[in-house]
Amino acid sequence: MYTKEQVAKTIDHAVLKPNQTVADLEANAKMCIENGVFSMCVKPCDIKPAKKLLKDSDVKVSCVLSFPHGADATTVKAFQAKQAIEDGTDEIDMVMNIGRFLSGDYAYVLNDIKAVVDLAHQHNVPVKVIQESGFLSPGQIAKACELSYEAGADFVKTSTGFGPGGAKPEYVEIMLKTVGGTMQVKPSGGIRDWETAVAYLEMGAHRLGIGSTEAVLKGGTAEGDY
Repeated sequence: MYTKEQVAKTIDHAVLKPNQTVADLEANAKMCIENGVFSMCVKPCDIKPAKKLLKDSDVKVSCVLSFPHGADATTVKAFQAKQAIEDGTDEIDMVMNIGRFLSGDYAYVLNDIKAVVDLAHQHNVPVKVIQESGFLSPGQIAKACELSYEAGADFVKTSTGFGPGGAKPEYVEIMLKTVGGTMQVKPSGGIRDWETAVAYLEMGAHRLGIGSTEAVLKGGTAEGDY
């Protein structure tokens, strides 16, 4: 049995929709503090204000990078990581270059992830690699995990919440089987109720990406698509 507090401590609360405003950021920061979540995951432009809003709390700031398509040039991704760290992020959730991965250009994907990881690790900032599992076959999910591990990343993560499908137990199972002993696993996208959240933790997931945190922690079911 998980308590509300235990589940909250695994949540990266997502404030990532393009139409979310500064007022939304303020309201979400307040909710994160009240519920004791692990981090608030924000857009790069929102790192600085989020840091200010959360400064007297235990809630960390995490941010997305090259979101949601992962298609920025590697040098741009590395620069984004540098900027995010300067702005005060505690963790980085980067999107893998999905198109290059599906093209079979694994060397490109490996170097792309490594460029961000190497920079982030100089500042003790963990990196999560979002693979957008809904675009991948089971074998490709495993391969993407292996590349993330080889590049030195800390987490593998299923989804942006904006691609197909979100998190699914079968994706998480492959991730845990492939790198669960050496990396952390983060299901993200479509976790809208308490039962789903707890089921992933019981499988062995380490962190949860949730946009509807308040509804999930209250035991309800959220509306919407994250």
